[in-house]
Amino acid sequence: MTMTPEASSRVVRTAYQQAVAEYWNKEKDPVNLRLGDVDGLYHHHYGIGDWDPSVLEGPEETRDERVIEELHRLESAQADVLIDHLGPIAPGHRLLDAGCGRGGTSIMANQRFGCQVDGVSISESQVEFANAQARKRGVDAKVAHHFRNMLDTGLPSGAFHGIWNNESTMYVDLFALFSEYARLLVHGGRYVCITGCYNDVTGGRSKAVSRIDEHYTCNIHSRSAYFKALAANGLVPINVVDLTAATIPYWELRAKSSLATGIEEPFLTAYRERSFHYLLIAADRI
Repeated sequence: MTMTPEASSRVVRTAYQQAVAEYWNKEKDPVNLRLGDVDGLYHHHYGIGDWDPSVLEGPEETRDERVIEELHRLESAQADVLIDHLGPIAPGHRLLDAGCGRGGTSIMANQRFGCQVDGVSISESQVEFANAQARKRGVDAKVAHHFRNMLDTGLPSGAFHGIWNNESTMYVDLFALFSEYARLLVHGGRYVCITGCYNDVTGGRSKAVSRIDEHYTCNIHSRSAYFKALAANGLVPINVVDLTAATIPYWELRAKSSLATGIEEPFLTAYRERSFHYLLIAADRI
C-alpha cells in the first residue's frame, strides 16, 4: 500500500533521502531484475568468486542466459558469505536487513536459520516487491519488509541478534547509523556489512570512485570512516575481510553480458588501481 505524503515525510526526511528514494522507486534495471528471475531471489548487490569459463563457450543462442545465471550465482554466493558471518543464530532470534532492496538476502537468512527477519528501506516500491516475494514463497509470517528509515527505524531496542547492510551504507551518515544499530542489537549481537569504500592511503575519492558516486546518487565513505564510527558506538570488529580480488571476476563477466550498464569500467578501474576496496566487516556490540 502506498503511504500518504504525510506518512512518507516521516520516513524520508531530507531532500537527499528523497532523491535516493525516488531513484530506487523508479529503478527497474535488468541487471537486478533478470538475475532475480533465475530463482526468485532478487538482490541489489554484486558478486564474488570466479566464474565458470564454459558459460562463454557454449551455443551462442543460449550464451546470454548462461551468463545471467552465472552472475546470479555469484551474487547469491556473496549473500551467503555475509550470512556466514552473522554467527550462531537460533530460530527464536530476530534479524534486521537494513536497506533491504527487493529482499533476496532476507529470504536467504530465513532459509538458513528459520528465524524472524525484518527488512527496512526508504523505497516504497522495493518494500512492496520484497513483501510480495515473501508471500509468494510462503514465508511472510517470518519475513517482513517495512517502509522505514534505517537511521531511525522505530523498531524495539535490544530486539535483534544480528543486523546487516549489504552495499547500502554509502547513503547515510555512519555515526548516526551505527548509533541506531547499537540501540537495536542485544549485548553481544553481531553487525555485518559488505561495502565499497575508498582507500585512505591513496587519498580522497579517485576519478573512478567519483563516477560510481554519481551513477548511484551515493556518497562512498573512506575505509577509516567505518572503523571510527563503529568504535564510537561500541561495535567492535571481529572479522575484516578484503573481498576486492574476489569481486573483480564478477565485474569482468558482467562487462561481457547484455546487462552491462557502463559502470563496469569505473568499478574495475577503481578496484585494480586500489583506490577502492570491497570489504566485509563483522562487529560485535559490547
